[in-house]
Amino acid sequence: MSAFSAIGDQREADEDEFTPGIEPQPTWCPGCGDFAVNNALKKAMSRLGKNPDEVLLCTGIGCSGKLNSYFESYGFHTIHGRSLPVARAAKLANPGVEVVAAGGDGDGYGIGGNHFMHTARENHDMTYIVFNNEIFGLTKGQTSPTSPKGHKSKTQPSGSAKQPVRPLSLSLASGASYVARTAAVNPNQAADIIAEAVEHDGFAHIDFLTQCPTWNKDARQYVPYTDVQDSDDYDFDVTNREEAGKMMYEVESKLYEGEVLTGRFYKDDRPSYGEEKRATGEMPDEPLAERYYDEDAEWERCAEQLIDKHT
Repeated sequence: MSAFSAIGDQREADEDEFTPGIEPQPTWCPGCGDFAVNNALKKAMSRLGKNPDEVLLCTGIGCSGKLNSYFESYGFHTIHGRSLPVARAAKLANPGVEVVAAGGDGDGYGIGGNHFMHTARENHDMTYIVFNNEIFGLTKGQTSPTSPKGHKSKTQPSGSAKQPVRPLSLSLASGASYVARTAAVNPNQAADIIAEAVEHDGFAHIDFLTQCPTWNKDARQYVPYTDVQDSDDYDFDVTNREEAGKMMYEVESKLYEGEVLTGRFYKDDRPSYGEEKRATGEMPDEPLAERYYDEDAEWERCAEQLIDKHT
């Protein structure tokens, strides 16, 4: 089965199909929250009836970058902070493929922060899962963009003098059309949110709180948590940008005060980047990836056409 023939093949799926036959056991540290992301992603894809040939998983560098070694699908292990541009190109070339990008908080909010901002602004149709453990884990415990002010590490032995990035607020301000936060300690919610994000037509950002018991022992394990959709203490409209922004600010402030709030915070049904480009005729209705799938197809010299158009 190929990525083309598999698309739209509706059938019951088993989450075990997303476990590779070779090296299926992850090498993350015991107690790492990354296990929960892998399990939730498998549950979400099987629940949606997807199979491995319909999915592309692009990862960056870091502990999170190992994800596509432990998740059976098409995969692309990019360089640090660059999972999003690769994922964007793949989705534009083959819109029928379910594209998921993944990275850590250092990978996604630091080194790849510029890509994060503009992918959200352009509303590319994909799911972006950021493993947020408030530390650089793979390189053994340096301060990351989400480390709280005063946090001591190898790179900040006297404590960080900087306020942490507010990823939910940044995502909303940049233009993401679906914004949510979940945690490794809430596996059922995590699978539900990932499934919703995959089904969403547009850029879906999930800030996934993943504890790091090895290199961030001072961090909370993100328990107890409160699901804002199940709590009577929080009432806001997820489709209202202003209300969502205020709620996100409260959520991000309370995290560093010891209260973990998770759930869905914003959803906008505006057209995705690919939909807008196809509507204006700047992208063909036929997926570019299928254009040369036929061995007898004639290749087009797009560059020459563009040059001729402007001369």
